[in-house]
Parts: sequence; structure tokens; C-alpha cells
Amino acid sequence: MDSSDDDFYSGEAMDDDYDCYNSDNADDNDDYEFIEEDPEDDIDNSTSRRQQQSYTVLREEDIHQHQEDDITRVSTVLSISRVDASILLRYFNWCVSKVHDAWFADEDGVRKSVGLLEKPIVQFPNAKELTCGICFDSYPRDEVLSAACGHPFCSACWRGFISTTINDGPGCLTLRCPDPSCEAAVGQDMINNLASGEDKAKYSHYLLRSYVEDNRKTKWCPAPGCENAVDFAAGSGNFDVSCFCSYSFCWNCTEEAHRPVDCSTVEKWILKNCAESENMNWILANSKPCPKCKRPIEKNQGCMHMTCSPPCKFEFCWLCLGAWSDHGERTGGFYACNRYESAKQQGDYDEAERRREMAKNSLEKYTHYYERWASNQTSRQKALADLHQMQTVHLEKLSDIQCTPESQLKFIIEAWLQIVECRRVLKWTYAYGYYLPEHEHAKRQFFEYLQGEAESGLERLHQCAEKELHQFLTDDSPSKEFNDFRTKLAGLTSVTKNYFENLVGLARQKVEGVREAAELAVPMIRVDNPVTRFTFFHSRYAFSGREKFTTQWQRFIFEHFDAQYVEHCSRILSGSHLPIRPGFHHCLKLLETYSSIL
Repeated sequence: MDSSDDDFYSGEAMDDDYDCYNSDNADDNDDYEFIEEDPEDDIDNSTSRRQQQSYTVLREEDIHQHQEDDITRVSTVLSISRVDASILLRYFNWCVSKVHDAWFADEDGVRKSVGLLEKPIVQFPNAKELTCGICFDSYPRDEVLSAACGHPFCSACWRGFISTTINDGPGCLTLRCPDPSCEAAVGQDMINNLASGEDKAKYSHYLLRSYVEDNRKTKWCPAPGCENAVDFAAGSGNFDVSCFCSYSFCWNCTEEAHRPVDCSTVEKWILKNCAESENMNWILANSKPCPKCKRPIEKNQGCMHMTCSPPCKFEFCWLCLGAWSDHGERTGGFYACNRYESAKQQGDYDEAERRREMAKNSLEKYTHYYERWASNQTSRQKALADLHQMQTVHLEKLSDIQCTPESQLKFIIEAWLQIVECRRVLKWTYAYGYYLPEHEHAKRQFFEYLQGEAESGLERLHQCAEKELHQFLTDDSPSKEFNDFRTKLAGLTSVTKNYFENLVGLARQKVEGVREAAELAVPMIRVDNPVTRFTFFHSRYAFSGREKFTTQWQRFIFEHFDAQYVEHCSRILSGSHLPIRPGFHHCLKLLETYSSIL
């Protein structure tokens, strides 16, 4: 592993390389009204793209095999025992290249650091009995054992020492000689000879887990109860991985997969959801402190006459926080306060009101984004359950009813997988939108437009897969409309994926103006995809605040697109199945030519 790999696995290269959807794959998508190729081919292509991943999921037997292969490689290259190779690898966090580099640079220094001695420090005397260095009893020579250093200890003391260390936890993997002044390593061969069966199982478990937990290229799947690990390839910009248990997570931060949001934003969002900050904002926005005991009080009646709860029982005015004994008809009565109004005009209450208003606005903003974030999370969980039901029950039933092999119904599974993925992406776009700087008005407008288009497309797909499919599950015989449904669902899956690629692509960029935001979307939209092209260029007009640009656009639209063309596009975008009118591609070519000179 070279230095660039070290930077990658330490997270230093994450921000620059963090990738979301691969925009190059946008060329594989068309709007569903214009699909000419076989839908099965599209499904096969989609499946092959899923398999092009930069990580490997490892089961327990895979981890063990990788570990054994690394030990064998080091043992062979350095001409040392497998026990010593295992000790070296643990010391260098199971990085074979680091072991080789350090060993050939300074073998003696490595041996000293790790505790691999070439010859004993203590020589056994030629006596029949030896004294144990722990219990100080004398034992026959064959009952006294030592590590590579030669310090003699009896078998009983060794067993007790090893058992105690193993029961203390994974620190037993760096076991050293019991002699306090000795740093000689104790290898797995001594553990296997002296430890009990239970202790040997624990040691093997710690050793296996250390291969994942100490290895910077490998991490455990964070799903509850999952024993799989993920080996990640350095240099990949996409950190999202999917385990065999179906749980998807970010390999960099081990949180749930969160494209297009970066790890730092996710950390802030999760902390905000868990923290008490929003509770304090609510208290500040909806309550005032009692002037006497300072406890926060929420106003739950229309009258301004407030009474603090026992034992305080202080009576005061809600508006000016003054004692109620100083109030009455002369100060405005129960529903007004002349003192407050006059003090407000003098500026005495401006700061407190400003803080309260800011807290209220902040709370409303957070609530807006959090509700939509949580709603999409709930929808995603429901979609996962529906996907499982489809795979285990409904697919076989549908195959029997429609007399269609299950292999030709994969487009339904692909649709549900796309729904699950898009729900996750849409969920995190709300966290992204919450932290989007207020001063980036153009990017916010364009992002919210694409977010709305993506959400609208997803709702159409979700409704088609959930409700329109249901009628075919209740049929008694094959339906003639099923082929039309196949075309529609496969097309909606494709166009929805394209919408989300555009949305995520914009979220990855730093945009300073509307024109810059619009130009970012050009490579993501196909030339031969007229509806998407029309949508994109129309968005440039819709969100442009430049009068000259707007006037030029209107003139061009009136010259090349009559009202029927605009209505035609709108109906297609809303989900209607309409054929492409003659001359439509030509108009779009003119449209693209015009946009290129703006």
C-alpha cells in the first residue's frame, strides 16, 4: 500500500473524490416514451452495471482465507515461520507491503520492535530441574517451557498467564513473555499447545476480527447481527457499498448510504436530529421566562394575564413581563399592553423579539426539512418490505397468471430496486438542502426545481409499481394490457433514474449563478432525449432573472415551438403516452444550437 492509499483510507482524499451517481452512465437512459430497444436488454445492462463495484463483500470463511493467504505470502518471501509471519502482520496492521518494506529496510530493528528474537536471551542450565520464574517451584526440565527468549516458566503458570490474558480481551494478540523485563513475543503455537479449548476459540476469534478491525482496507458491515466485512478498493470515489445482508452503507463513515450528501453533512444532520438544540429553539420561540423564577412558560390562553405555576405563582403580563398589579384598563386591558407598545417603539424589546423570531424561523426551517427527510425514510422502509414481498410471493404468482417466465419479469424487481434507491437519495437531498447556503439563490432554485422533478418522477414510478401492478395480480387469466404495462414501468424506471442522476450531479457541484447551474446539467442529458432536453432548457428560462435572456428565449420559443408543441411536451412530461410529432427533433436541434450561443 503506497502513501496515496494511506491518504485514501485515512479519509484525507474523501472530500475531493467523493462521488455519487456516475454521470457517465446517463448515456444509458432514455425517456420511456421513446424506448426502441428490447426492455430485457436494458435490464441486463442495468444488472451488469450493478456488478461493476469497487469493493468485495467477505464472509467469515473469505476473511479466514484472505488472512491465511497473507500469512503464507509473508512467510514465503521473508523465509520465516507462519507464526512469526502472523506476529509481523498483526504489528503492521495486516499490510503485507508495509511488512516487506520495513523488513528489508531494517530487519534487526523490526525484530526488536516486534519481539522476534533470533536466539535466546537466557540459556537453560544442564540441570534436571528448573525453577519457575513465577511460582519459584522446581520442576522437571520437560515441564518447564519458554518463549524464544528462554525465560523458564512451568506449564501451570503458562496456562494461567495465557488464560488470564485471553479473557482480558483482544490484547492477548500482542502477548509477550511473562518476565517484566522481556519483550519477546508469544506466538499462536504456544497458545495452541497450552490453552484450553474455550480459550483457543476466543483467541482465534480475536485473531480473525483483528484482520478486519486493524486493516485499513476492510471494515465490518454495521448492520445488526451481520458478520460480513467489506474490502474496499483504494481510489474509488464512490463510498456507497451494499452487503450481502442487503444493508447499504457508506464505507468512509459507516453510516447509512447517503449520496449525494458528504459525510460531514451527514454527521451534522444526525447530531442535529439527536441533540437538544431544537428543543431549546422551540422553548425560545414559544415560551418566555417568568420574571421572578425564570422558568420558561408557554402561553396557552388568549389573555395576557399570566400566572406562574406553584410555588412561584407570580402574576405578570405576557407582553411586557411586568407585574400584573401594575396593569389594568389604563394599560390596555387583558388583551393589549400600552407599556409594551411604547417600549417597543423605543427599542427596548427589539433584541428579545429578534432572537425569538430567529428561533421560530430556524425551527420552522428544520421542521420543514426533517418532516420530508423522515417521510421518505418511512416510504423507503415500506418499499423494502414490498420488494421482499414481490421477490418471495408475488413474482411467482404473477408468472403463473400471465404465463410468463420469472426471468422476463425482472423489470419489476429493477423498478422496486430503483424506488428504494431513489427514496434514499431523495431523503438525503433534504439534509443537503437544509445546509445549502442561503446566499446561493441560483443554485438553491435550480436544485429545488430538479428535486421537484425527481420527486414527481419517483411518485409516478412508485404508483405504477404499487397500484397499477396490483390489478395484474388479481387477474384470473393473462391480460393483453400487460405488455403495455411492461413498457411503461421499464420506461418510468429509466426516466426516474435519469432525473436522479441530474439531481445528484448538481448537488456535487459548486455553482455561483443560474447560467452556471444550467450548464452543469448539459452533459447529463442526452441529445436524443427530446422531452428531457425540453425540460432542461425550459428550466433555464424559468429560473433566469436576466431580462435579456428571457426575452430572447420567448422569441425563440414563439419562432420554433407553437402552442401545440409546448402542450405536447407538457403532456408527455406529466406521464401521458404520446408519439413524437414530426419535426420535433429538428426543433430541439435548433433549440440546442441557440442555447450554445447564449
